[in-house]
Order: sequence, then structure tokens, then C-alpha cells
Amino acid sequence: MPKNIEIKAALPNRASIEERVAALANEGPIEIVQDDTFFACTSGRLKLRQLSESDGKLIHYARENSIGPKVSEFMVSSTAEPGVLKEVLARSLGAAGRVRKVRTLYVVGRTRVHLDQVADLGDYLELEVVLRDDEDEQQGQLEAQDLMSKLGVSEHQLTGSSYLELLAAKAGSA
Repeated sequence: MPKNIEIKAALPNRASIEERVAALANEGPIEIVQDDTFFACTSGRLKLRQLSESDGKLIHYARENSIGPKVSEFMVSSTAEPGVLKEVLARSLGAAGRVRKVRTLYVVGRTRVHLDQVADLGDYLELEVVLRDDEDEQQGQLEAQDLMSKLGVSEHQLTGSSYLELLAAKAGSA
């Protein structure tokens, strides 16, 4: 199963980070509008990412809810009918929530850098260091920490929660 090392951090000053990422990136920026619907799932998380009327990705992933660089195992399947698949999954499993965002993607080496503007939540940074199948996770964690340092991301900005969990917490405190 494919793996990467991930971090997620709140961005109080997106412009500053974006300037630093752009200077380091070998690809990007690419803007991607994403509408993720999450479904009830007995292990890990299951979401359908709708990119357009005819382009979607069903994504299952498992990772700890811990702060700092962590392993995420994932599987992705493409669909040309995301609306139909969403309805099938909602009827069979039950929808657990929705996250809408505009993602700006950069690539720095083998790391995908996401600058996300999440509806009703704000700006966040995600790093995904893509690991080879036979690679030790520690190397990816070191790369994530090095890039965090270069971007000026501090430990207090990190979160171990998913966007869905952050939105639920915000709704609960309102």
C-alpha cells in the first residue's frame, strides 16, 4: 500500500509561506478545487473527492491523529461518475461530513506541498513526503521536519486532526 509522511499546520500568514514554497518548488502552483465527502468507515477514513462533474477520486487512508510528521497509508481509485458514486456510498455507508477547499499545490523534490483554503475553517499547510515502497519512514519524517524548518512552520502551528474533525469541533463550540 502506498505511504507518505504528513504534517498539517494552521497558517496565520499564508502569503509568507507561499513566497517561501514558491522559491523552493520545482512544480506549481496548481490550483485545485476539491469537494470531499466522507463516509462512515470501520477502519481509517473513506472520502470521495469530487474535482468536477466527470472526475473524482475515492480515497481510503489510515493515519494516527498525532501532531508532527506521521505515516499515512492510502489507496486511490478514480471515477468518471463521482456524483453517482457519492450517492451509492451515502446510501450504503452513510455520509459522515463534507470538506470544501481550494488547494494550491506545489512540489518540492518528492514532497507535495498543499496550501489549502478550507471553507469555514481558514488557511492550512499540508506536507506529504511520498515514500518508496521499501523506504524507512524515518527518512521521510526527517525530510518533513527539514521542509517545515525552511518554511518557518513552528510546532505550535501543527494539528493532528483532520479538516473534518476541525470543522466538527468548530461547529460544536459555536
